[in-house]
Formats: sequence, C-alpha cells, structure tokens
Amino acid sequence: MGQHSLPGNPPVPLQMRTSARARRITLRISSLDGTVTLTRPRGVSERAALDFARDKEAWLRGHLANQEDAVSVGLGVRLPIEGLARRVEAGQGRRVRLDGDRVLVPGPEERVAARLLGFLKTHARSRLAEASDRYSARLGRGYARLTLRDTRSRWGSCTADGGLMYSWRLILAPPEVLEYVAAHEVAHLQEMNHSAAFWALVTQLYGPYQAQRRWLHREGAALHRIRFT
Repeated sequence: MGQHSLPGNPPVPLQMRTSARARRITLRISSLDGTVTLTRPRGVSERAALDFARDKEAWLRGHLANQEDAVSVGLGVRLPIEGLARRVEAGQGRRVRLDGDRVLVPGPEERVAARLLGFLKTHARSRLAEASDRYSARLGRGYARLTLRDTRSRWGSCTADGGLMYSWRLILAPPEVLEYVAAHEVAHLQEMNHSAAFWALVTQLYGPYQAQRRWLHREGAALHRIRFT
C-alpha cells in the first residue's frame, strides 16, 4: 500500500492500494480513524488514480470536515453499552461492573481502556452466543463456530461451512439491534443470499427488523469512532 497525498492546507494523506478484484477507482474514508484509501484496479496507473482523487477533492474534504472526532475511552468519558450511555468511573475490586448509567473499572487509570475493552468483548461474546443459540434452535440448524472481530465493513457474516462472525462493537448498540444481527446471520445458515426468501426467514426468526436495520445505517459509524487505544 503506497503513501500519497493531495496538496493543500492541510494536505490530505492517501493510502493507495491495488486490487485485482476492483473494476473501477474508488475512494473510501474510514469512519474509525478518517484514513482515506484510494483503490485502483490492476492495470490502472497511479497517475490516473491520483487524477481521480483530485477530481473528488472537494467531496473528500467536505466529508473529512464533517466527520465527528474520535472518542478516546478513559475515566469520565461517556460511551454506549447495550445502547445506554454510561460514564466510565473508577471501580473497586477486581472486576468491571455495569451500575446503571455508570461502568466501574478497577485498576490504574492507564489500564482503564484495555480492561474495559476486554470486558466488552467478553460481554459481547456471551450475548451473541446466547442469541445465536436461540435463533439457530428456532431454525433447526446448528452453527460451526462463533468468532468476534472488529470489522469496519460489516456487522456480521456467515461462512458456507456454518461459521458465524460478529463485530464485538454490537455490544455498544441497543440489545434489539444485536438481536437483529444475530437473527440475520443465523438465517444465512439456510439462505446464503439476500433474496425475498432470506428476508422472510429473518422476519420469521426475529420479527419486523426495519427499525434495527435503519439504526445501524444511521448510528453504526459512531460506534467505530470509539477508540480503546
């Protein structure tokens, strides 16, 4: 991946990558850290890709200017956990605890973000495993494994051999959103597509899902702006 930039005040750093799958030049702005990735198909020159970026400079700078600042987790910061804004405060004992609109994190201040991240991943696995077990039982199909990642482009996926993958950041969203994503991915155990039959199956497993899907489209990017490092 090459390092380039658009000149100006300030310059816009670009990460240029070449993709054998790409059919056209694309620009993508990461909602997590604002990184701009310029992707060109194999066979397209760097100059052509940079010309494309220059043509889109006004659009690019506008989106970067409108992007909200990242939130660095630490004592006193409020962040959503299961959809409820909770203030991070120092705790006692050895375990992270949820206490109403607070999350209590014991230990030295410099370890707060790391300890909270570990707690959230464990909490996410528990909630997602419970939901996946419940929906797969309704479907009558088991899944092979469950893994958590910090994916930017999708909230979940299902492999052909029955593996379920979820973003651990779903634990930050309201519980009904996490439940919808679990039902969505479990439905793929039977329907590996997004056909009318698939969406009917999601409705059968979960119920009306449109509000939860809209929430992810509207609010999901903000969850990726929460940083634990």
